[in-house]
Amino acid sequence: MAPARRVAIVVIALALGLAVPALGQLPEVPDTVVVPSGALTLRALLWRPRGAGPFPAVLFNHGSGNTVERQLAQAEAIGPVFARHGYVLLFVFRRGSGLSLDQGTSAIALMNQALAAHGQEARNRMQLRLLEGEHLNDAFAALGVLRRLPEVDGRRVAVAGHSFGASLSLLMAERDSGFRAAVLFSGSAQSWDHSPDLRGRLLAAVARTTMPVFFIQAANDYSLAPARALSAEMARLGKRQQVRIYPQSGGTADEGHEFIYREVPTWEADVFSFLDENLR
Repeated sequence: MAPARRVAIVVIALALGLAVPALGQLPEVPDTVVVPSGALTLRALLWRPRGAGPFPAVLFNHGSGNTVERQLAQAEAIGPVFARHGYVLLFVFRRGSGLSLDQGTSAIALMNQALAAHGQEARNRMQLRLLEGEHLNDAFAALGVLRRLPEVDGRRVAVAGHSFGASLSLLMAERDSGFRAAVLFSGSAQSWDHSPDLRGRLLAAVARTTMPVFFIQAANDYSLAPARALSAEMARLGKRQQVRIYPQSGGTADEGHEFIYREVPTWEADVFSFLDENLR
């Protein structure tokens, strides 16, 4: 990778006035990719495998929002792993998040504003609006960029996500039958018990999803109901699915919810066996 491209993430972050880890702390610095989404200019991090492509690829959708430093650390925790297994990974920062901090307001900020102003039902409505609207548009804009990359085999693309991003990935899978698989980490675990509308929407989505889906949670996540209910609905309908509840990660529900980033070696073999089966 050319030196100018290796430091692109640092240059962009500094231009935005963001703090990032020192370059020496980023052992495998990804390339940066611009993702036009409507009037916004989003940024994404791209990891490529070694060698010549075209490669299978995965679009990754992060959660509803976090500090820039934490989101960069999350991307760095998984990006090199996918590349090592022979997959291009595009980790897109949707509006108001990470390296797209200056592009609109994050989902978590909007949901928190709705909760503070009008209560839980308003937050639920806002969450569903964002999942079906602006953030879905951002994710599909990133998918278009990913599929057009010359090193990507556009016929072998999967979608994956964590938390809010896992729910978003499921809605993408519902709409785009071109995906070969979906991997959902801790999807809707914090919201499932509080939002009947979200539960109904996601159950409807799995009924219309055609590709295999892998549902993943840690035993101490906020709620295990989403993975169990959604996988059971797919099984009832005769659709291909897998579900895995891994042992407790850390001592709190928040740590269990962050299992994907905390316990990569625990899920790595299972996830790449699933992806290889469906994309190779």
